[in-house]
Amino acid sequence: MRQLTKASTAQCNCSLYTLYLLAEPRYVSCVRLAEILETVSHDSVNRFLLRERYTAADLFDEVKGEVNLVGGSLSVDDSVEDKPYRDLEKSAFIGYFWSGKHNRSVKGINLITLYYTDLAGNAYPVNFRIYDKREGKTKNDYFREMVLEVKQWGLEPRWVTGDSWYSSLENLKFLRNEKVGFLFGIAANRKVSLVRGQVVQVKTLEIPKSGLMVYLKEFGWVKVFCQPFQHEPRYYILYRPELEALEQLSQADFKQLHDEHWQIECFH
Repeated sequence: MRQLTKASTAQCNCSLYTLYLLAEPRYVSCVRLAEILETVSHDSVNRFLLRERYTAADLFDEVKGEVNLVGGSLSVDDSVEDKPYRDLEKSAFIGYFWSGKHNRSVKGINLITLYYTDLAGNAYPVNFRIYDKREGKTKNDYFREMVLEVKQWGLEPRWVTGDSWYSSLENLKFLRNEKVGFLFGIAANRKVSLVRGQVVQVKTLEIPKSGLMVYLKEFGWVKVFCQPFQHEPRYYILYRPELEALEQLSQADFKQLHDEHWQIECFH
């Protein structure tokens, strides 16, 4: 964030622009803000956007005083801001991304967010990335970078949660190395074992409400839960670094984490 050495005389500032984003339901533009306020020109709004460089660290510094940094759950999700008429070649941020809203890939800007919920239920976004194709990274690369960043900034989550997009083997092993528990959705055809040497798809299992201990292929022991959703079940895995703690995880633990994760869906 730019450090001011004297009082700013700019007509547009961070507080004003933030309030505008929160209040404007549809069309966000410099011209639209100028139309609403009348006393602010669209040029001053444009200068503000070009001048300021707010980073993920600025976001974390803004909210860290509002939460207990130890013991909560850290959720990851991404959303797409539709840009159907933008030229792919003219912006590094425009691409085709899967949209849950449209249930297909759409052209737009992809925002990846980490959202933290502390033990008292206070919840805020704590890190973000805008997908930039020039960097040659995947959303999973960004996710791992963002987790390391918030831990460096002082966050000590007990859990990390996400949907099946983020449940790759590389991500799961990364979190195990970071010694945190996790809850992730998994695909119905994910391979697990109840008995050594007998690999089956998770959708073939009879999973009680209390969960089922299984050996996830190429990873290790996890506890799997099944959640009815519309016309098909969804499958989730829970993990704790300590095997005894993992075995003791209950349906209530799953529900609490699942509910906390859904807060990021509401945020997006």
